[in-house]
Amino acid sequence: MRIADIVESLNGRDAGKLFLIVNTDDSYSLLVDGKSRKIDKPKKKNNKHLQLRHQADDLVSDKLIKSEKITNNEIRRAISGYVAALTEKGGM
Repeated sequence: MRIADIVESLNGRDAGKLFLIVNTDDSYSLLVDGKSRKIDKPKKKNNKHLQLRHQADDLVSDKLIKSEKITNNEIRRAISGYVAALTEKGGM
């Protein structure tokens, strides 16, 4: 998993929710969704409890990789864009 990937939580209270990775290492990732987990207080989650779903759009990816400031609204838009694309394909 990499920065700016959209992942699904598999375990815990947040099971089934989609998040965006803002930082990661071999064992853990820091996750945000722009609503309950905002950019200023990301959730630390074990990578074993995450499933990769999609790479975020280019705007969000570029900002995160370049360590530029990103807003909660941009995070929500990236996740909802993925959900909308899935719905159009009939995947959700």
